[in-house]
Amino acid sequence: MHEQPSPSGLDIKRIDPSLYNEDLAPLKPEARSWGAFEIFNVWSNDIQSLFGYTLAASLFLTYGLNGWAVMAAIILAGVVVMFLVNLTGKPSVKYGIPFPVMVRASLGVRGANLPAMLRAIVGIFWYGVQTYFASTAVALLITAFIGEPSGASFLGLSPVAWVSFVIVWVFQIAIFWQGIERIKHFLNWAGPLVYVVMLVLMGVVWYQAGDELLPAIGTIFSGSGEPDGGAVAAFFAIVGTMIAYFAAVVINFGDFTRFVKTERQMKLGNLLGLPLNVAFFSFIALIITAGTLVLFGEALTNPADIVERVDSLPLTIVAALTFFAATVGINLVANFIPPAYDLANLFPSRISFKTGGLITAIIAFFVGALWVSVISQIGVPGFVNALGAVVAPFYGIIVVDYYLIKRQHLNMEELFSSERNSAYYYTKGWNKRALIAFVGAAAFSLSTVLVPALSGLGGYGWLIGAGLGGLIYYVLMRNFKAAPAIGAHQTT
Repeated sequence: MHEQPSPSGLDIKRIDPSLYNEDLAPLKPEARSWGAFEIFNVWSNDIQSLFGYTLAASLFLTYGLNGWAVMAAIILAGVVVMFLVNLTGKPSVKYGIPFPVMVRASLGVRGANLPAMLRAIVGIFWYGVQTYFASTAVALLITAFIGEPSGASFLGLSPVAWVSFVIVWVFQIAIFWQGIERIKHFLNWAGPLVYVVMLVLMGVVWYQAGDELLPAIGTIFSGSGEPDGGAVAAFFAIVGTMIAYFAAVVINFGDFTRFVKTERQMKLGNLLGLPLNVAFFSFIALIITAGTLVLFGEALTNPADIVERVDSLPLTIVAALTFFAATVGINLVANFIPPAYDLANLFPSRISFKTGGLITAIIAFFVGALWVSVISQIGVPGFVNALGAVVAPFYGIIVVDYYLIKRQHLNMEELFSSERNSAYYYTKGWNKRALIAFVGAAAFSLSTVLVPALSGLGGYGWLIGAGLGGLIYYVLMRNFKAAPAIGAHQTT
């Protein structure tokens, strides 16, 4: 521990190099440049990936529900997620700190590494997988011009697929290496562009389908009979599925809101980007899916399949670029920025935000390269989904700690202190009560993934795990006396 002026200018005088670097330090209000539009685009890029489109389209087909009920479930899920992220985003707007620093208040200055590293593992894995999926869009573009050249495949990937994968991998590092402002500009460009192209694709499909489109929409909207388990169960299954889709970003949303100027702008961005955005995007997916039913005799939910069937070179070029941008966008939001902060929190004196991102990219390269031949064949995604369920209790712990235990006041100085008597040192840097709450709730979350008898709760596993984590934590911590909120710095 040593005395020095805080580089951030927030009067953090006692800086422990094992807990502090410039990337983790509280961000001053004058250094923030994000508003509602940027937060909206975080969500736009999150939903507008190839997987996001397929999910939205398939919800109208798989559950046998009336289309209006599906739309209502999607909107309700958007409202729930909006409420959840407003809670986790607010502390970082107030104090300008990323998720791994904020979680020190509840888990302890050393214990914070547990949720941070679990979140990082999930992020790194899916970063590699999404890099592969983004490369399929580039491969589509290349083959549209030169065809599929001959050549032996290696690890299940053709020469074009390998070239495409490396291009995407390098491109993402290049954007990330230029800093958070460049990422912001990319997201602000990619989000609206995807909407424009989806509207164009909807227009093309609508034009080609002609008068048959509306009856096809009616067919999809009417549902396919009585859903398994009843309409109410199907409705909430859709809600749970959509919430689970966004769960990765819900916990560490502070990694983005620390750049936002005011809480009001964060809430406006969440309103536009979640219930309204998800409903509109799902509506577009519905129209296009109905059009494919008319044009091709089957409902296609994969955008790449649709573009391939439409067989238009200009559309293929534009769509491939858009799918590429959309998938890179979600990768940066959900899978790149969080692990970069999480790894920096592990060894702040040695790992910066950029170095953490580079480590993420290197490990993810091997995940993506081995996806087709190895990883997708051996059930690893199930393991990572289980890990994602395990992370859920941390949401409840973080929210209960900040709002009910700490009463929305954090001691900035002591978040970066490992002195034995500091507010967040607890027992050797770990809050044992938080660990007990985590283990108890995580056991349930994990059981919904691993125990067949509880598989019906899988869609709600994240929400129940988060609720249990918060409840157990509150019972254990309700008599805990919060540290005085000195060194706080906030914006309103």
